[in-house]
Amino acid sequence: MDIALILAALGGVVVGGGIVVLIWTFVLKKTYKNTLHEARKDGEMLKEKKILEAKERISKMQSDMDRQANQRNQKIQQNEQHIRQMQQQVQQQQQSLNDRIADNDRTREQLQRQIELTEQKNREADARIAEGRRMLEQIAGLSADEAKTKLVESLKDEARTEAASYINEIMDDARMTANKEAKSIVIKTIQRVASETAVENAVTVFHIDSDEVKGRIIGREGRNIRALEAATGVEIIVDDTPEAIVLSCYDPVRREVARLALHQLVLDGRIHPARIEEVVNKVRKQLEEEIIETGKRTAIDMGVHGLHPELIRMIGKMKYRSSYGQNLLQHARETANLCAIMAAELGLNVKKARRAGLLHDIGKVPDDEPELPHAALGAKIAEEYHEKPDIVNAIAAHHEECEMTSDIAPIVQICDAISGARPGARREIVEAYIKRLNDLENLAQSYPGVQKTYAIQAGRELRVIVAADKINDAEAEQLSTDIATKIQKEMTYPGQVRITVIRETRAVSYAK
Repeated sequence: MDIALILAALGGVVVGGGIVVLIWTFVLKKTYKNTLHEARKDGEMLKEKKILEAKERISKMQSDMDRQANQRNQKIQQNEQHIRQMQQQVQQQQQSLNDRIADNDRTREQLQRQIELTEQKNREADARIAEGRRMLEQIAGLSADEAKTKLVESLKDEARTEAASYINEIMDDARMTANKEAKSIVIKTIQRVASETAVENAVTVFHIDSDEVKGRIIGREGRNIRALEAATGVEIIVDDTPEAIVLSCYDPVRREVARLALHQLVLDGRIHPARIEEVVNKVRKQLEEEIIETGKRTAIDMGVHGLHPELIRMIGKMKYRSSYGQNLLQHARETANLCAIMAAELGLNVKKARRAGLLHDIGKVPDDEPELPHAALGAKIAEEYHEKPDIVNAIAAHHEECEMTSDIAPIVQICDAISGARPGARREIVEAYIKRLNDLENLAQSYPGVQKTYAIQAGRELRVIVAADKINDAEAEQLSTDIATKIQKEMTYPGQVRITVIRETRAVSYAK
């Protein structure tokens, strides 16, 4: 009975499993069919979508291609129209050229006929002249050569008389118009040159950031300022003016050295006597290089080439010189431009005139001024550095201290006067003041043992630095008295002049 139950159970399980398998197979087939149908449906939709997109893209590409083709066709049509216009122009030009050629041919034929007719008339005229000459010889009883000789002599006498009369008329007219023409040339020259007319000053204002920097420049008990004044020869005025120090000296080179040295010291921050001397010496070398560079740049700007290096240095040094308060380099450049314009107006050598104008005041540059006028000294310097004789003569004669032998000499003289005569260009008082200070320094420099001399406080004080190994303390005191006595005898000056003789002994050693 148990076996039957088991077999019945197994049979039931087998039958149930079969039914389940049948049911599952039916469900799976139905699901597969539905899925396959959906997939086919989606595929058809995707296919239609892609075909639609492809058609749209093809349509867009077709429209782009049509548009490009239309543009190309338009360009082709424009080019064809332009070519047709050019062909028409060429045909018109060809027709015009053919017409001109035909006109030229007709003109050539007419000219040829006229030439032949003229030659025939010339032959007839020659025959008539020969016949007339023969008849005149028979009537006058003279040969043609004899008649020609008498005619030439009579014509010579008549020509001499007319020429003399014509020359007198020209001379009278020249005397009447020469002054007018000269004024016209000078006026044209001045009108074509514009120049600054600022007068050089004897002071420079050095700006500082704060009063603290001013105190560092002064130093303890003023030792920094004293060291700076001794090294540069410039009077340094420190007053209540905020953020400013005044550098006073008649020599622009010294003022520039002091200004640049102060600038470097303030930037560096180390301000003490030893550093001051080091910076001042360095600035002097830099300023010398700047002077040479200024000379080269000026020569290039003015178109003056082939100058000796020493002349270039002197031209650069003109920047720090003045003539009656007028900056010497500006005066030289202006004179050179005036000379070039005036030489061009007169048909003379423009380059030589400009060169002579630039160098005409070179005699004012040397520091050691001999007892020579600056024009003579400038000519001597120019000759020494191989300038041509006409340039040397123009320099020497621009103040009529020697005879003018070159064409450009009077031009340099006139242009120098024009440049100096501009309103505000010069100031007599400044020039006299600078000359007095320079004479004061040179007087003290003439004593043995004197190393440096500096005139400060507008000439009211003269500082004399002597060599400690050549002059002792007692001789230094005597030297101040001798200089004061000589100034009283030989110079004219307002007020009184204080002479300070400085004798300094230094001991220097190095730790290695």
